[in-house]
Amino acid sequence: MESEKELSQPPRGQPVNSIENDGAITPELWKIMMDVVLSIYDYREDDGHDPSRLFHRSVNKRYVPDYYEIIKEPMALSILKARINKREYKHFSEFVRDCALIPHNAQTYNRPRSQAYEDALVVKEVFAAEFRKLAEQGTIPAEQAELPDLGEIPEADPLPDEDEEEEEEEEDEDDDSEDEGRRRKKPGPKPGFKRGMAQKNEPDLRKKRGRPPRVDTPMEIRIKTILKGIRKFKGAGGHLKITHFERLPDKATYPDYYMEIKEPIAIDIIKRKSKRKKYNSVDHFMRDLDLMFENAKAYNQSDSEIFKDAYDLQIEARKLADQEKKKPDSEFLMEDGRFPLPDGILHRGELWKVGDWVHIQNQNDVSKPIVAQIYRTWQDSEGEKWINACWYYRPEQTVHHFEKHFYPNEVVKTGQYRDHRIDEIVDRCFVMFFTRYSRGRPRDLAPDKEIYVCEARYNEEKHKLNKIKTWASCLPDEVREKDYEMDLFDIPRKIKKVPSPIKHLLKEDAKETDDLPRPTWGTDNAPPVVGAVHRRPRDENESPPPEPTPSPPPPSLPQAVAPRQSLSQAPPVSAISLAAAALQSHSPAPPMAMHTSPRPSPAFAPAMTPAQAYQASLQRRTSNFATPQAPAGVYQASPVAQPYSAVQPPYAGYSQSRMQAPPSVYNPNAPRPVEVFHLSDAANAAIPEDIRQQFHCDDQGRVLFFSTPPMDFVPPSNPKLGHSLKYLATKEGHQKKVAERKRKLADEQAEREEAAKRHQADVETDLAARVQGLTGKAFETLVQRVVTGTGQLLDSLGDRSGAVDVDGRERGALADSLAREQTRKIQAQSTTEGPVNLKGDALYLGKGQ
Repeated sequence: MESEKELSQPPRGQPVNSIENDGAITPELWKIMMDVVLSIYDYREDDGHDPSRLFHRSVNKRYVPDYYEIIKEPMALSILKARINKREYKHFSEFVRDCALIPHNAQTYNRPRSQAYEDALVVKEVFAAEFRKLAEQGTIPAEQAELPDLGEIPEADPLPDEDEEEEEEEEDEDDDSEDEGRRRKKPGPKPGFKRGMAQKNEPDLRKKRGRPPRVDTPMEIRIKTILKGIRKFKGAGGHLKITHFERLPDKATYPDYYMEIKEPIAIDIIKRKSKRKKYNSVDHFMRDLDLMFENAKAYNQSDSEIFKDAYDLQIEARKLADQEKKKPDSEFLMEDGRFPLPDGILHRGELWKVGDWVHIQNQNDVSKPIVAQIYRTWQDSEGEKWINACWYYRPEQTVHHFEKHFYPNEVVKTGQYRDHRIDEIVDRCFVMFFTRYSRGRPRDLAPDKEIYVCEARYNEEKHKLNKIKTWASCLPDEVREKDYEMDLFDIPRKIKKVPSPIKHLLKEDAKETDDLPRPTWGTDNAPPVVGAVHRRPRDENESPPPEPTPSPPPPSLPQAVAPRQSLSQAPPVSAISLAAAALQSHSPAPPMAMHTSPRPSPAFAPAMTPAQAYQASLQRRTSNFATPQAPAGVYQASPVAQPYSAVQPPYAGYSQSRMQAPPSVYNPNAPRPVEVFHLSDAANAAIPEDIRQQFHCDDQGRVLFFSTPPMDFVPPSNPKLGHSLKYLATKEGHQKKVAERKRKLADEQAEREEAAKRHQADVETDLAARVQGLTGKAFETLVQRVVTGTGQLLDSLGDRSGAVDVDGRERGALADSLAREQTRKIQAQSTTEGPVNLKGDALYLGKGQ
């Protein structure tokens, strides 16, 4: 499969060991450079591993976008060959420096124990050995045989949170058996928390980063078995036969390969297609595998090693495929009895499939369902249907810096892949990447479904948020290459980030040297009840918080409004009577009896911007963590033994985010006072149970009273998504064009019909004129024949009767008379009986004549 571009030979008399001739590199030395590069391609370690595989081509910026931010002088073997072929080097030392750049860049970008780092050390040693060999032969000076020092290798940064799951999974699949002789190591478990430091309710399963379980269909298991099987065959020299087919040849080195082979394919492409669920049968997969071997046999000579390996592997692959297809599907069931459902699960009249965004029941907080994306669907041995979903945390469920800002409705991707029964799904939702969130809305999503925005991943081990570079890497394989249509906004929205919703939880004595705080956990299969904030120094790659927006001046109350009566001046009233009055009116208890400090009336609350309303609503959500100050006498404030979600309306009811309340004019970061109260146990027991069930209650069955109703509560409606003005204008223009085109077609059709009618009329007119002209001639001919016939008739009668011959004048007059009479009869006959048939030279009149 490999070919080498021929280099011109040095002219006769040129010394072989000469490096330069008048400052130019000799043709022989160009060939030596190419030999050095090819020696790197050909080098194999004792176990058959190719250390140069990662350095054949330049790093793809699409997959590793930050590589070119760190590496300022990228280099690869293909670049070396291109520069040699183009004769770009002026001195041999420039070539040596480029060779040294390859391992230096790899050591700079990759971690010391990574495969790329170890391969770079091997390649570096091979380069050094080749140059030492040239120096010993006298081809180059000894000082140029040494690889230059390109700078100190920087220390590795802390382990990043954003692991390339796709590459790790592929490496795990490749590392199938010890017989392959691969040096690739499986990544070990990451360091977690020290023993004894975890909270009582913080099991290891919450901290460890997970992956979706493998639930392969029988067809997928057969394909993987075939791929594993053909990797075990070795050639006469001990090399793995499959090595030649791992990846496609370099286009720069083998351009003729892509001219001759119309459908190039290799093992890495086949594996990627299998992972993306592109194959619908084993035969479909075998067509690609046969194509790969046929390409190799078509390009290479029949006596080459690659041709023979392709021939042998093709036979073995077909044998393995026949064996796998004979096995029943029941033999491929998972050990735990899982039966995959690749087409999705039908539940509540809807199809739930891989890639769908869903709300899942949150046992810690019913008002905040878990935002997740489905990764797997299957059925267990008992027939119950399950999904595996990746969780997305809300900002208040994470541990972050107290100055961290978030988008409204933002969520962060986690490494939690959890199993849920299908009936735990609450509803559909959608998560958009932050680059598209401000531009529009998914077209097929119902208007009442919630939309979230995501910008970062969350590492639960180190409590760090890292910005996502490629959104596709966050999605399941099945939908990674799919996209969704959007209804674009007229103008992209400018979305401003808001402060952390749990900023007020920062301890007053918090210092930068404190340990990271821990989230508060609840039930096992649910996100944290609430996260935490800290004051530790920000990382270098973490952007500072945005500049604060100045708060509006506090509103002043109109003088006409009477001051609120203090609690001590309120007339005495029993708790039972007050509760009964509140329940009869189906309204919360009077705010006067619930506030611990006077505040502006909601009626005079200033208009709030969306950001201020969002911040106020988030403060209200978390205000229940503060220690309540119970008003003396009537009401007893709830101690909030349960999480704050227990005193919020359920998810199906109105949302707290819609409630407007005046912001605190004293300290905007201070927690809001408790706004949820309940009666004493005695007073609560006095309310009939059937009445209590009609209102929000806590876990003890006590009716909850809210100090402020939702100010902007809007009855549920069925709004319809409208189109943008640009779309409507385009649609109207399109409709006008369609109408104009139809009108033109109708006009053209009418013109064609009118032209046809005119042509028909012209034909009929011409025909009538011709008939009229012929009629006159016909009558002239008729008269002439009548005259001639009459004369002949008279002559014949005279001859037979012996009558006296009449003179010519009398005969002429008689003939004319007879002719006129005959013509009159002919005209009459033609009028009553149709045209007269004129035959012969004589005209006979009447019947029997």
